Amino acid sequence: MDACSIVRADGLAAIPATGYPERGGSGETMHIFEVLMLFAAGFLSGVVNAIAGGGTFLTFGAMTLGGLSPIVANATSSIIQFPGYITSALAYAKEIRADRRYAVLLGVISALGGLAGALLLISLSNASFRALVPWLLLAATAIFAAGPLLKPKARVDEHAINPAGIGAQFVTSIYGGFFGAGMGIMMLAVLGLATGGGYHRLNALKNFISIVIAAIAIVVFAAGGVVSWLHAAIMVPGAALGGYSGVWAARRVPQAVIRALVVAVGLLLAAYYFFTG
Repeated sequence: MDACSIVRADGLAAIPATGYPERGGSGETMHIFEVLMLFAAGFLSGVVNAIAGGGTFLTFGAMTLGGLSPIVANATSSIIQFPGYITSALAYAKEIRADRRYAVLLGVISALGGLAGALLLISLSNASFRALVPWLLLAATAIFAAGPLLKPKARVDEHAINPAGIGAQFVTSIYGGFFGAGMGIMMLAVLGLATGGGYHRLNALKNFISIVIAAIAIVVFAAGGVVSWLHAAIMVPGAALGGYSGVWAARRVPQAVIRALVVAVGLLLAAYYFFTG
C-alpha cells in the first residue's frame, strides 16, 4: 500500500506512518485503532510517572509491539517523556536557581555522558540493539523494583563533592542517553553519593539533569533520523494528560500497586524479547 494513503483497502480510516527502512520502520499506514492504542499508552505512561515512575516501559513496549524497531522506539520514548521532565523541574525552579553552581557542574558532566550514550545507540544496528533490549529491560526493571531501597542517603554538608560520585553520575548519564528506563531512580541514589543535602535538593538536581540528558539525546536522535515524529505527536498529548490525571490517581491508588504493575510490564516485555529474539 502507498505510504501516503489515508484510507485502508478495507475502507477504514488510517494515518500514514513514517518508515525507516534501515531502522526497521514499516512505512505502512497506521490504523485508527493503533492511534488510539498509542494515545492510551502515552496516557498511562503519564499516569504511572506521576505516581511511581516507569512510564518508559509502557511507551517503549507499545511502540515496539506495534512494529517500530527498538532503536526508533527508544529514541521516540525520550521525546514522549521530555515534557514530564520539564514540568517536574519547574516545580523545583527555586531550588535549582539557588543551587545553580552544582546544577551547572552536574549538568555539564551529564550532558557529556548523555551525548556519549546517544551516539552509542545510533551507532548500533537494530540487530545489535535488539539483542541488548531484554537485558536492558531486566536491569531497568530491577532498578525500578529496588527503588524504595535506593533512596539517597542525606548528608549534612550540602557543599561536599565526592569525585567517585561525580564519576558514577557520568556513567549513569551514559545509560540515560542510551536507554533511560529507571534513570531517575539511579540518579537519586548516585547524587546521594556525589553531593550532600536532603531529598528535595537531590530531587531538584535530578529533575534538572534529566532535562539536560534528554535534550542532548533528542538532538542526536533527531539528527540521526531515528525518531518517529508521528508516534511522538500521538503519544505526547496522551502523556501530558496522563501526568495531570496521575495527580488525581495518586490520591486514590497506592504507589505500591502501580509499582507492582510497572514491574510486571517490564518483566513481560523482557520475557517477550528473550523468547522472540
